[in-house]
Amino acid sequence: MAAPLALLAMLVELAVGYPQHIVHRIGHPVTWMGRLIARLDTRLNDPALGRSGRRRAGRNALLILLLVVGACAFALETALLLLPFGLLFVALAASALIAQRSLYGHVAAVAEALETGTLDDGRVAVSQIVGRDTRQLDESGVARAAIESLAENFSDGVVSPVLWLGLTGLTGGAVYKAINTADSMIGHRSARHEDFGRAAARLDDVANLPGARLSALLLVGAAAITPGASAQAAWDTTWRDAAKHASPNAGYPEAAMAGAIGVALGGPRRYAGSETDGPWLGNGRRSADANDIRAALALYARADGLLIALLGLAAAASVLL
Repeated sequence: MAAPLALLAMLVELAVGYPQHIVHRIGHPVTWMGRLIARLDTRLNDPALGRSGRRRAGRNALLILLLVVGACAFALETALLLLPFGLLFVALAASALIAQRSLYGHVAAVAEALETGTLDDGRVAVSQIVGRDTRQLDESGVARAAIESLAENFSDGVVSPVLWLGLTGLTGGAVYKAINTADSMIGHRSARHEDFGRAAARLDDVANLPGARLSALLLVGAAAITPGASAQAAWDTTWRDAAKHASPNAGYPEAAMAGAIGVALGGPRRYAGSETDGPWLGNGRRSADANDIRAALALYARADGLLIALLGLAAAASVLL
């Protein structure tokens, strides 16, 4: 049942996304998870606990989050499957955990801003999808940031949730999304969250490990059928440079993307006014523009199509066997 569910969820999200009128009425599952994480952070993350105490509190907060999200998702999945055409209703719910349509739209908005607006318009557009300081980015910096976000979020926002949906159903997909949301909110190395968010960051690394590698393989495969892209360079760059990234996972899709489109990604970047000296992924040019974002989007669309095709094969096999 899980593979057909993941396939249907991808197709639903690709067709309609998560409609804005629903967002305005009831919000989004990620925002619900975010509210719970924020409340747990406020109540449990006490500086007076010391480092070990805050780490223990962070583990407890993560456990509470996963139990709540897992129980709610399991109850919803069980109830919906009792209905006629229940799998379709579960797929509608599961589609909210996937971001293939919205990811494309947000990254395309950066390309459009650079094509029809000013550099400041591009900076504003890319600031919606990256956490770094975008105020001083030049055109190449804006374009590279958008491409890096596309590659990383292909893994985190599409492949990994689909993989967990396909393996464990709605419950597993929702638990994965809770882990990923917790990492984005408390899993960073700030004074407040370095200890409290340690468990969330480490569990997110584990949860994303298979999806990141699969994302890279999908991008390599997509490069083989995308005009102007190089599958060989995508493979070579992934093999050589992925492990250079500070993240144990993000380097895989980013390196594959860099090699495929011939643009070096990574390098120095600014967060909250301070610069970090990150490694470069790929041997391509460091200059980039809206055309490179469009090339990356074309590659992403084909990689997404390959994922749908793989799910279709898995779903057919599960029905026939």
